[in-house]
Amino acid sequence: MMRLAFVGFRHAHGIGLYNLACQNETIEVVAACEEDAPTRAQLSQQGIRITHDSYARMLEEVECDVVACADYYRIRGERLLQAMEHGKHVISDKPLCISLDELDRISALSAQNGLCVGCMLDLGNLGPYIALRNILRDGRLGEVHAITFLGQHPLLYGTRPMWMLEEGKHGGSINDIAIHGIDIIPWLTGRRIVEITAARAWNAKLKTHPWFQDGAMLMLKLDNGGGVLGDVSYLSSDKHGYTMPPYWRFTIAGTEGVAETSCNGTHVSVWRHDMDDVVEEPAAPNQPGGYFYDFLADLDGMPSADGLHTRRVLESTRLALLAQRVADTAQFPISI
Repeated sequence: MMRLAFVGFRHAHGIGLYNLACQNETIEVVAACEEDAPTRAQLSQQGIRITHDSYARMLEEVECDVVACADYYRIRGERLLQAMEHGKHVISDKPLCISLDELDRISALSAQNGLCVGCMLDLGNLGPYIALRNILRDGRLGEVHAITFLGQHPLLYGTRPMWMLEEGKHGGSINDIAIHGIDIIPWLTGRRIVEITAARAWNAKLKTHPWFQDGAMLMLKLDNGGGVLGDVSYLSSDKHGYTMPPYWRFTIAGTEGVAETSCNGTHVSVWRHDMDDVVEEPAAPNQPGGYFYDFLADLDGMPSADGLHTRRVLESTRLALLAQRVADTAQFPISI
């Protein structure tokens, strides 16, 4: 029985992970800590049993194997490092942290002490992308040379946690959102990202919070010279939320044609040079919680080669942080 303790629920993703863990017969949720009093009050109404209001005390008092974290972004790296210094494996909502220094320390502790690091990177668990990957890995588009992804989010001001808009707590929209695209592209295509060609993040419309980057775009280079363009701005329609067809749309062009799908898609559209009509391949079944099951396999010492194992989590996090640094400093390109 794996013993799992939680720290921080200030992002709602943590509730999803908590519920997933509670449904798993091989896992015992042994503790849950929330230091923020208003959040504790809300959690009690959502069926989350909070056992501690001090993380330090929880680490000292509770015997556990893994610590899961969904606290606000700025404090996550510190939370994970504290757990790892106590010899615990960790799993976190994305991003793991907001600085390369924190990531270096997380990576070092993982390597030195054999500790697994998991992350809630779940795009690859969705049926449209599983079907897209199968098409690409079967060679039906030939060699991939151009990728465009649209990860625009609605801002939902007043509904989204306000800490995200507080100076210093967010860490940048590329690190926040683009990590999904950065992580899934090698998994989809088998190609490595070798360069942050350019990136930009800026305050577009939310002038009351000038430090918040509601605009964010980036350009990447693949190991075969191919290019990637991504838009991860918080500029999508609030009225339509996450239901719009462009939400996490990937358009991929190869030597033999083009394929496209999105998060809400029911199929993958394929346009090959040798076909008169578009082919619509049905989406595969979703694999809900797949990121978590990959983490459990990693803990068991049997990580899947294509799964979300510790090495992939750390590599994707590093690329996202490098892209964020490029956007913040306007110093590019950066070769990987």
